[in-house]
Amino acid sequence: MTTSQLIAQIASKKSFLCIGLDVDLAKIPQHLLELEDPIFEFNKAIIDATHDLCVSYKPNTAFYEAYGIKGWQSLQKTIAYINANHPEIFTIADAKRGDIGNTSSMYAKAFFEDMQFDSVTVAPYMGKDSVEPFLAFENKHTIMLALTSNEGAFDFQTQNVAGKALYKVVLETSKSWKNSANLMYVVGATKAEYFTEIRKIVPHSFLLVPGVGAQGGSLAEVCKFGMNENVGLLINSSRSILYASNGTDFAAKAREEALKLQQEMESLLEKVR
Repeated sequence: MTTSQLIAQIASKKSFLCIGLDVDLAKIPQHLLELEDPIFEFNKAIIDATHDLCVSYKPNTAFYEAYGIKGWQSLQKTIAYINANHPEIFTIADAKRGDIGNTSSMYAKAFFEDMQFDSVTVAPYMGKDSVEPFLAFENKHTIMLALTSNEGAFDFQTQNVAGKALYKVVLETSKSWKNSANLMYVVGATKAEYFTEIRKIVPHSFLLVPGVGAQGGSLAEVCKFGMNENVGLLINSSRSILYASNGTDFAAKAREEALKLQQEMESLLEKVR
């Protein structure tokens, strides 16, 4: 998917919502556990109920890998279902990969070629040769960790390196890498006050923003400081949507929660027109 296609979808749906498909068998409705593939059936119901309200789905691969080969098969079925039925949706493999070049090439092939994701999250700690293999794929996007929403982010990301916060060094350095136009960045919603500085460095890039909803991030604050001329934001929400109900009405309740966010996004978009 091209960036222009993503921008067009945002304009059409009046939404920049990304739904994280982080499926925990201990939290899904009990009646689904009787089915052959409860993870896929849960995802399918969520997708059917919310696809018109969001522009992206983001399965966190750890929630599938934890269940071995069956979990991986559920992930494959999920991405295939999205691509077949809703090809306009931007898909993110939240895998946070990052290794030496030849290993990264294989990770990239796995997610971009075999599973046909539009994007994958990566960790940049090993530098450009661990990220550039992902950037080499045409019309695929690499979403690099920049400033995350977890408490441990302050251990390294905000520490000064030669008088500059490390996350700023990461952002600035990444702009020099080959095919850096294919880069997006993860920036946590719980650090909304940092968005102004981030936008000075990457004014045109898309930012994937976790932390709205269960983690307490403010959508209005993120948009105030992080939105650009093309919106430039993908706001991720997972638990507050997925687990709005653990009964047979789980999909309907998930839609209600997604609709609340979509309507708030539509209102915010109207204010900046």
